[in-house]
Amino acid sequence: MDKEPQPLSDASHLYEVERTQFHAQRPGFRIIELQISPTQSVPWHYHNHIQDTFYVIEGALKIYVQDPEEEITLAAGETFSVRPRRPHLVTNAGTTSTTFLVLQGIGEYDFVPLNEHGQ
Repeated sequence: MDKEPQPLSDASHLYEVERTQFHAQRPGFRIIELQISPTQSVPWHYHNHIQDTFYVIEGALKIYVQDPEEEITLAAGETFSVRPRRPHLVTNAGTTSTTFLVLQGIGEYDFVPLNEHGQ
């Protein structure tokens, strides 16, 4: 039987991005700006208690989600929200760097890593 993945309070060591900037961070809510290259991604994961809302500033973002399976492509100015406990993978959908905001809350932040198949 597989062991249940353990939630992390900081997952920054699991993946590389070009740039990370925190715009707001308070108990139960935070806003992070990320910039990723065409080859970078935020690996499959979910959050137990918080929703992720993505807002693209520049470039194009692709979000793969499960339960049910969907593939969402966002351009600059577009948003998409992922409910708590819904596995998702975030990738650059373009050929240049993509900059986007992630609004996370309301609740306690955690990052539950999954394997490359989102399981």
